[in-house]
Amino acid sequence: MTLSRRAALAAALATLPPAARAQWAPARPLRWIVGYPPGGGTDVLARLLANGMGEKLGQPVVVENRPGAATNIGAEAAARAEPDGHTVFTAGNETLVFNPALYRNLSFNVDQDLRPLGLMARFHLVVAVRTAASVTSLPALLDRARSAPGTVDYGSPGIGSPHHLAMERLARDAGIRLNHVPYRGMAPVMNDLMAGTVEAAVLDLAAGGEALRSGRIRPLAVCSPAQHPTLPEVPTVAEAAGLQGFEAYAWQGLTAPFRTPDAAATRLAAALAATLGEAPVQARMREIGLEPLTGDAAAYRALIAADRAIYWPLIKALGLTLD
Repeated sequence: MTLSRRAALAAALATLPPAARAQWAPARPLRWIVGYPPGGGTDVLARLLANGMGEKLGQPVVVENRPGAATNIGAEAAARAEPDGHTVFTAGNETLVFNPALYRNLSFNVDQDLRPLGLMARFHLVVAVRTAASVTSLPALLDRARSAPGTVDYGSPGIGSPHHLAMERLARDAGIRLNHVPYRGMAPVMNDLMAGTVEAAVLDLAAGGEALRSGRIRPLAVCSPAQHPTLPEVPTVAEAAGLQGFEAYAWQGLTAPFRTPDAAATRLAAALAATLGEAPVQARMREIGLEPLTGDAAAYRALIAADRAIYWPLIKALGLTLD
């Protein structure tokens, strides 16, 4: 190890709490499993944080993409990995909240096979239509759906995605019925939305931010409880539709195999928190449409429980299943 490398490692280790510095250290490169293909927001986030965590842990963190089955392929690989601190997995509300309700026969148990380490990011969601659509506000879209139930088509990146369930939650709370058109990913949703094949969609700012800001797609309302700084003229769903308390996000955190030792979990969580606290990392996350989301394992579990209380009854009422 060169002198400059030693100095960089020492500086990175100094950002960790003393207890984390004194305990477990990885013996080889770490594997970060991502349940999505390369290039998307989830993958970009993992690579950004893996770089910072690797500097603090003294070993490279290598991202491994295992897409498919609504993140279940990657989740199972993480759940079955050796619990020695050398494997981590990006797990968001699709993996930890929606899939246990959507799949009756999962080959693993998210609560018994994955250990939350810490939260990472929120993906802000936006209700949108094509720029040339006749409706130009969320109330107008809801009124059209009320006048012709089931005739307004909306696209989503897949059944059980945060985007799909956010729109179904909006429909339930507003007392309307929409027609869901599932796609495989956000890119085809946006293409068909701009072409007018579907009338509406819920987009996330990581994938659709540029199209929304440039006017190629018209944003009607943000699903957050407050207006978003990159879309300052766009109201919230709560404001536009009078649905007080409505908020919906896609969010992600970092997990490890459930039996990962406490010492390793503590060190990994500390490296994640330290990386998330760095100004350049936060700036890059916001640049790609993500909001840094800090919180330890307890906050992670609390968020899982809160979302399950909202979405499990919705999934059951809709009769959704993926097996």
